[in-house]
Amino acid sequence: MKYFLFVPLLALVLSFTACSDTVKEKQRPNIVFIMSDDHAYQAISAYSDHLIQTPNIDRIADEGMLFSNACVSNSICAPSRATILTGKHCHLHGKIDNIFPFDTTQLTFPQLFQDAGYQTAMFGKLHFGNNPKGIDEFKILPGQGAYYNPDFNTNDGKIRIEGYTTDVITDLTMDWMKNRRDPEKPFLLFYLHKAPHRNWLPAERHFKEFTKKTFPEPPTLFDDYEGRGTAAKEAEMNILLHQNWAGDSKLRPEVMDKLGITPASKADQRIMQNTYRRFTEEQLAAWNEVYDPITEDFKERYPSMTEKEQMSWKYQRYMQDYLGCIAAVDDGVGTVLDYLDESGLTENTIVVYTSDQGFYLGEHGWFDKRFIYDESFKTPLLVRWPGTVQPGSKNDEMVQNLDFAQTFLDIAGIEAPSDMQGESIVPLLKGDVKGWDRDAVYYHYYEYPGAHMVKRHYGIVTREYKLAHFYDDVDEWELYDRKNDPMEMQNEFNNPEYASVVAELEEKLAELRVKYEDSEELDQKFIDLYQK
Repeated sequence: MKYFLFVPLLALVLSFTACSDTVKEKQRPNIVFIMSDDHAYQAISAYSDHLIQTPNIDRIADEGMLFSNACVSNSICAPSRATILTGKHCHLHGKIDNIFPFDTTQLTFPQLFQDAGYQTAMFGKLHFGNNPKGIDEFKILPGQGAYYNPDFNTNDGKIRIEGYTTDVITDLTMDWMKNRRDPEKPFLLFYLHKAPHRNWLPAERHFKEFTKKTFPEPPTLFDDYEGRGTAAKEAEMNILLHQNWAGDSKLRPEVMDKLGITPASKADQRIMQNTYRRFTEEQLAAWNEVYDPITEDFKERYPSMTEKEQMSWKYQRYMQDYLGCIAAVDDGVGTVLDYLDESGLTENTIVVYTSDQGFYLGEHGWFDKRFIYDESFKTPLLVRWPGTVQPGSKNDEMVQNLDFAQTFLDIAGIEAPSDMQGESIVPLLKGDVKGWDRDAVYYHYYEYPGAHMVKRHYGIVTREYKLAHFYDDVDEWELYDRKNDPMEMQNEFNNPEYASVVAELEEKLAELRVKYEDSEELDQKFIDLYQK
């Protein structure tokens, strides 16, 4: 009799245990990691609404936390992405620029999620490698990818999908969430946009709207770089001088020839010609309907335009297309957030929005990134974590893309490898500022000589100051007072009033170099590799 009583009791216990395991499995949070490419924080209305409204991205800030001092460790696409995946600085994972190979023996955090039972997926732009490790299903753009009718590398080979790339990436993401996500498993989802990377081709619905807009010029658009060092003066990212007339501003190549306009680069006209060839007939007709009148208007005005007027014209063209690209990203973010709400996933899903680095939107007359200066160095970071993050909260601590891997692992309860170099920002997300002891971050840029000719430099940044050492073909130091000189117009390194600040930061910088295992020997190693 006791035996027969024991059997149903055992079954009941096992049933409760199984249910407990299922509940525990379902309680592990999902993570949706949304990253755009070259999305300046100045172009998110949660940070500043002087250029564009981004209501859907703003929802993440409204319902979560906005970080005002988030930054990168190297402001260039592939190295930033490698740092995010590995939780290590570039000199350790090997991806110091967009050319040097990533050390594929490096462990990436998606592998750890996969091993821990998470379902993993990646859609959009990875920008290095065709087979991301630790990802169950992927459809990623080869290299930079195309804005229209994109190709994708997938688990099953290459495919091409007709449409606008930002919308296609959103559709692929939604298809996975609706049709192939395993509801019995927590998931780690990478939703990665190509936009708003150069050469800025908006969707039809947005270029019809944004090409009619006029945007305020930044106060430093006509910067002459007095008060800065050699690096700022010699960089090749000036909107007037270095943006492509056809490839970026969308002038017809034949009109350039007729007007006698010298291409800004060897690829200037070819970029736009390749774009035209990729359009379908319908897409090309819609494009020409809007952009041909812009070219015709410019053709009439150009002979009498001053250089200042040309700069202003190119700036407006830049903003119209760049911001038009962001509008489609915002649309897609809204689609994903709506689905999370409608499907009941919101409460147990952490949503992160960021960019692989910052970007210049005419500040100092520039486009692109690379510098330790704020517009390049700082990146947007918005995190929504229902029940944990206080809605509408803001944080100004120094956090970095180096921290993402350890943060996600911490959230999921997965042990982080001891050689990761970041710090989990979970205490900050929970409102525990006192538990955060970092007061400075380390930065190192390597790609010189190379695109845009930004000189090699490393540095330390605190909330108050920024100290950078430009090296290789120069040996120059720059110090900026971030509180009193937010536009970073005056190098104070040789100012006696800042002597004590310089001394303190030089000491801290040396300590950070040791902490992160960087050195003059490694600096020289990478210089030598460039010369081979």
